[in-house]
Amino acid sequence: MIINNLSKRILSSILLLPLALFFIIKGSFFFNFFLCVCFLFTSYEWYMMTKKKNYHIIGYLFLIFSFYCAYLLRNIDNDEGGLLFLLVIVVCVSSDIGGYVFGKIFKGPKLTKISPKKTYSGMFGGYLLSIISINFYIYYANKYLDKYAEFTIEAFIMVILISSISQFGDIIISYFKRLSKIKDTGKIIPGHGGILDRIDGIIFAIPFTYLIFISGIFK
Repeated sequence: MIINNLSKRILSSILLLPLALFFIIKGSFFFNFFLCVCFLFTSYEWYMMTKKKNYHIIGYLFLIFSFYCAYLLRNIDNDEGGLLFLLVIVVCVSSDIGGYVFGKIFKGPKLTKISPKKTYSGMFGGYLLSIISINFYIYYANKYLDKYAEFTIEAFIMVILISSISQFGDIIISYFKRLSKIKDTGKIIPGHGGILDRIDGIIFAIPFTYLIFISGIFK
């Protein structure tokens, strides 16, 4: 069962990740269209999950805020915004994969009762894979683009913060799923569940990154 589910997750990722990267890298109309589609699916899944709850309006307001920050972050500058947006995606996806793999392999103490599958080994695995992935990301960005960046202490702190926010977002959505007594927010992505299941950490990490960027804390 685990092997079958993992196979579905891998196959879905192989098919969907290049598609998502295409829209993000292209920017402009393509990215805006992609963002609107994701927003509509996510809002629908949130509605189906919380339509009988008294807190569903707060969720809609947060989703609007999050997706608007995504729009602003990607459109800061066609190149810089695209690179920064991709950096957030790389960290969030790496955190998710690292958490899943390390959690399955090493298991260990549970991180929280809200999400029983989350472990401390998974949390540190998410951090580790994020750091490794961003080093590769910076290397290829320097090699193939007219940019220069290095993995400084500031970059290290930023990666840890984004990964932490992403993992926190995952736990928050898991909490609401438990309240609604459901396993997944949808079934549109085989092995992953719904769109909200897939981007639960990202919708928290994007606003955080945008606010940090415009604050000028990290240059």
